This record gives sequence, structure tokens and C-alpha cells, in this order.
Amino acid sequence: MTAPFTLPGPEGRLEAVLDLPEDSPPPPPAIGVVCHPHSLHGGSLDNKVVWMIARTYVAQGVPTLRFNFRGVGRSEGEYDQGRGEQADLAAAAGWLRERFPGAPLWLAGFSFGSFVAWQARAAVQAARLLLVAPPVDLFDFGPPQPVEIPWCVIQGSDDEIVSPAAVREWVAAQPNPPHYRELAGAGHFFHGRLNDLRREIESGCGA
Repeated sequence: MTAPFTLPGPEGRLEAVLDLPEDSPPPPPAIGVVCHPHSLHGGSLDNKVVWMIARTYVAQGVPTLRFNFRGVGRSEGEYDQGRGEQADLAAAAGWLRERFPGAPLWLAGFSFGSFVAWQARAAVQAARLLLVAPPVDLFDFGPPQPVEIPWCVIQGSDDEIVSPAAVREWVAAQPNPPHYRELAGAGHFFHGRLNDLRREIESGCGA
């Protein structure tokens, strides 16, 4: 893991951390970007679910960028309900691509970060998509859309913030449904279940 730094964003600097595999010769098999939960409710690049996703990718040899959306931590700007945050994601993905040209992008998001990742997946040309606890009942994800890349949705059955039933219904309505896993007994923040989350990513959403 590198020390926190800042990269250029659309509304000023964005705070970020780049997690790097150990002893992994270039070029990497992919690069990863992980989007954090809601900016106004304590979400940041240090969120433990975001950290676990990044750690899981790095274990597969994938350099992974975690970053703070505008208005969070040392990132400049103000919360923009997911609109400006998509531009933040594009800037972060572009910065990472400059350092690892040609590597496919694995895009992931947790909670609000899932909404941002979902909306921006085509613009950033993601090669894979991972959504953890996507808030389909809290934000407008739009009508069902064909997703032409491998994608995965992981949801806790006891989520107290996002409706598991709404996520199941949303997943079932997609023209090209994702690999879907529901972790029995897991809440929104996967307390005590991070290793289970990691195993699900490794088995169905990673390599």
C-alpha cells in the first residue's frame, strides 16, 4: 500500500491510496478501482468493505486504487448526489490507466459507491463490475440494462439499509443477469463477515 496522495480531479484534488501487489512483475493482469459508500454518512476510502475488496484484488496481482469522492477527507469539492462523483471516478480511472496502460479495469463499488460504479461503468470502459450492497431502492439505477461484461452482485440477507428483496428483484430483471450471491445473516457493513465477502469475490467475481 502506498501512502495517501492526491491526484487531479474535476473539482480539484482527490485523495487516494494505491494498493500494490508484492513481487508482481509487470504488466499486471488488470487494474482495480473501488468506490466507497455514501459521502455524507461516513463513507471513505478507509471503509473496511472497500479495503477488503481492494485487498482481494491485490492478492490476485491487481494494482487497486481507492479514492475519496469530492468533499471527503482531503478531496476537494462538494457532494453531488452521484453525478459529480462519476466524474471523480473517471478521473481516478484515467490516472490509474496512465500508469498501467492497456490493463483491463476491474471496477467495484460498495453501497453508494455501487451506484456510482453502475452509472459510470461504460464511460470508464470497465472490463469487470462488482457491486456490493447496491442501493437500488434508494437511488435511481434506471431501467434494466444489458451488461456486456462479467459482473457480480453480493448482498447481505440481513441488510438493514438496502432492501435484499429489492436487490433480488433488480438482479432478476436484468437482461444479462450477474453472478449473484446473498450472504445469509450478513448486514449492510458485513460485520464479522468480511472473510466470507472475500471468498465470494475470489470464487465468482475475481479471476
